[in-house]
Amino acid sequence: MLAEKGKNPEPKNMEKSKIPHTFIILFGIIVLLAITTYFIPAGEYDRETTEDGRTIVINGTYHETDASPAGFLDIFTAVFDGMVQSADIIFLLFIVGGSFGILTSTGAIEGLFNRLITKLKGNEIYLIPILITFFAICGATFGMAEESIPYLIILLPFLLKLGFDRIIAVAAPMIGTAIGYAGGVTNPFNVGVAQGIAELPLFSGMFVRIVLLAILIIITNIYVMRYARKILKSPERSLVYRERPFISEDENPTFSHQLTKSNGVILIIFLLTILIIPFGIINYGWYMKEIASLFLIMGVIVGIIAKMKYNQIAESFAKGCNDMVVAALAVGLAHGAVVILENANAIDTIVYSLSGLIEGLPSTVAVAGIYGVQNVINYIVSSGSGQAALTMPLIAPLADLVEVNRQTAVLAFQIGDGISNALTPTNGQLMASLAIAGLSWIKWARFLIPLLIILYIVGLIYLLCIHLFIWV
Repeated sequence: MLAEKGKNPEPKNMEKSKIPHTFIILFGIIVLLAITTYFIPAGEYDRETTEDGRTIVINGTYHETDASPAGFLDIFTAVFDGMVQSADIIFLLFIVGGSFGILTSTGAIEGLFNRLITKLKGNEIYLIPILITFFAICGATFGMAEESIPYLIILLPFLLKLGFDRIIAVAAPMIGTAIGYAGGVTNPFNVGVAQGIAELPLFSGMFVRIVLLAILIIITNIYVMRYARKILKSPERSLVYRERPFISEDENPTFSHQLTKSNGVILIIFLLTILIIPFGIINYGWYMKEIASLFLIMGVIVGIIAKMKYNQIAESFAKGCNDMVVAALAVGLAHGAVVILENANAIDTIVYSLSGLIEGLPSTVAVAGIYGVQNVINYIVSSGSGQAALTMPLIAPLADLVEVNRQTAVLAFQIGDGISNALTPTNGQLMASLAIAGLSWIKWARFLIPLLIILYIVGLIYLLCIHLFIWV
């Protein structure tokens, strides 16, 4: 039927209907990995627990074990196990989403957006380097990852109103934190763990990492700003022009609330919450539980300041949780893919096979080999600290044998760990962010892969230069 005269036709979603849902992609990966367990020999390394409670593998102890390929039921139990093992992230999403539901109901965020939209008119493009640099620094210093998700919830409607698309909204925190990990300076989760295992001074080689971080930030900003300018000028050139976000039926949100005095107080409470989080992480070792609790406290306080009734606070919290359902379940499914390989004792076999390819290579080629191995492994083990605990006990002594500085080996690990985070579908942070924005992984990959190729090449060139001229 033709659209009524004077009314805009509904956006066509035919293209969207052909794109697999996030759940379909993740479940397909689980099935594919289950099939591979019939072809990958089962094996494992012996492990030991260090004085600080970290479990690491013992080099030279790899041995084959009885085969345990994934059965039909295992494919489905992996989903449940993935949900259980990633419960901390899932409940963080629910609690943060509920707290933001309360915050959004007060109208304070809309009032702030109204003010900022007026101030930024004509200069919207300069938000991109500010946001990406901010998230990159957070990733490089205190290891922000899943903690960026609350920022996305706030940024999404704001950036849409400014004329950007959902790809830009996801790119700022996701790529920002990814390159922050790749150029990690004092990141305790990848650099800290890896250097500790490699018996290097904690956070040594800082200048080399700062230079790398700056290079990655510049390249990323140029790439994302180029895309942003294109869609600001011609919105129809957006890769997701005819697709609606899942979290709202309105593709062009309008902000009717004004910035009142009470809203100003609420925003101060919100700002303090955001500032306290990195302080707590750095100084007190806060993680998911403490961050979720802090947001819950914020939600209750802003609800009281806004003079909301108790039922209104509860209903707003429930609505915010509801908006997080797809994101939370996506995290569990993503982890379920890893569970399949873990239960089949296939991950250690993969690591053993890849590390064996590096032995006997000339040092310059070995650097590239270590870099390639770490990149591949990160698509299987997306956790930075988990990958360090798995690979560095093997890579560090291997680096000695092929005359590669251990600092270079750690740098190769962190570059591979960081860059891959922005694409791997086993990364809970990525899949949760895409689900919140209603963005398919396929469209995201289409936008990201050219940048990823550039970053991989730049990372390799930088690594080889460091190997040849700095850490000789």
